[in-house]
Amino acid sequence: MSRLPCFKAYDIRGKVPDELNEELAFHIGQAYAARFKPQKMAVAHDIRLSGPALTKSLTEGFIQAGVDVVNIGECGTEEIYHAAFSMDDVDGGIIVTASHNPAEYNGMKMVRKGAVPVSGDTGLFDIEEMVRHKETVRAARPGTLSTFNNRPAYIEHLLSYVDLNKLTPLKLVVNPGNGNAGPIIDLLEQHLPFEFIRLQETPDGNFPNGVPNPLLPENRAITGEAVKTHGAHMGIAWDGDFDRCFLFDENGTFIEGYYIVGLLATAMLKRDPGAKIIHDPRLTWNTQELVSGLGGTPVLTKTGHAFIKERMRKEDAIYGGEMSAHHYFRDFAYCDSGMIPWLLVSEMLSVNPTPLSQLVADRMAAYPVSGEINNRVKDPDGIIRKVEETYGASALEIDYTDGLSMTFDRFRFNIRKSNTEPVLRLNVESRADVALMRQKTDELLKIITAG
Repeated sequence: MSRLPCFKAYDIRGKVPDELNEELAFHIGQAYAARFKPQKMAVAHDIRLSGPALTKSLTEGFIQAGVDVVNIGECGTEEIYHAAFSMDDVDGGIIVTASHNPAEYNGMKMVRKGAVPVSGDTGLFDIEEMVRHKETVRAARPGTLSTFNNRPAYIEHLLSYVDLNKLTPLKLVVNPGNGNAGPIIDLLEQHLPFEFIRLQETPDGNFPNGVPNPLLPENRAITGEAVKTHGAHMGIAWDGDFDRCFLFDENGTFIEGYYIVGLLATAMLKRDPGAKIIHDPRLTWNTQELVSGLGGTPVLTKTGHAFIKERMRKEDAIYGGEMSAHHYFRDFAYCDSGMIPWLLVSEMLSVNPTPLSQLVADRMAAYPVSGEINNRVKDPDGIIRKVEETYGASALEIDYTDGLSMTFDRFRFNIRKSNTEPVLRLNVESRADVALMRQKTDELLKIITAG
């Protein structure tokens, strides 16, 4: 039986109204209620123009099933996570969001009580099956609808990650990309000694400056240039629902997320020496060296928020990081946050006069990387087999945690399939040898493009 196109491995996402619409949203509320039997749910939506109508229908599905609903308003994804673990009477949460997808898309991210994620193997595909059959639940007592402003508690939680007495008057360029991060910066500003230079700050679901996705190189220039123009200490940019943040040093240079993982792992291990740090297989050497050197334990797990969160809970890890700019924190119910990372780095810059570029320069020189290179291919599995046949005999280590990782004396790489399209993603790193990294990247790309 064919899948409903909006149901993905980790969340719901599709074009509105063809792949996701108000009727589907109603049945998603009904199905979540039948699958998990919550008494009260938190709901919210991001800045997208279709968000209010989809949220209304989702809410109607819950209410008809007898579930009480508290609407926390227009917000970012991590705010629904926070509601699900901080509001005692809430049994889960759903935010209507499509993150960094184009404006015609929308979707949903859902969690259970305690912000435990709902993904394909933990109930999402069960919900899909119920939605497909349009099973309807009409409770004898309909649920109720209320609203609640959870932001004061959320802001208080964010501020708990830094020592306010140690912060100094930094100058920061912030670029929400017309997404939902702007109002949070306004609230945090009341408690912080920072000067914020704002770009694209007004939330606007029309996305007048393009899709808010700082991973796209064409979206980075405006933030980098503003950092240089204003002489700022750091630049920060977010995607639309701000569950990811991207950092620029004082020279306006974009910092690969891989090196931020190492930086944040260092910060968290200083708070909790000997703790475990979760990381994904795409790029590993820098993280493993830093964590082990500080007495922590690096733990490798599969890429993807559901896998990271599950492993963090199992290991009780203090922090988990992906090079894609998702950063997870134990005290944030093992969820990802786009606000906590830049607050932690701001405290580093306040305590240590060393500029951000110098905090990562040695690590970038020690482990230069290719950056993630994506190629659309016809036979991803065949190409991966060809890569393994080509390099397998000389590899020191072969790992299949997520795709294919191969380790050699002076370089390593990971090649993995996309979960949603016929795309191969390649990452290469070396030990302090840019020329070797580029050589091996070119070799691998020839195999990939030939396939």
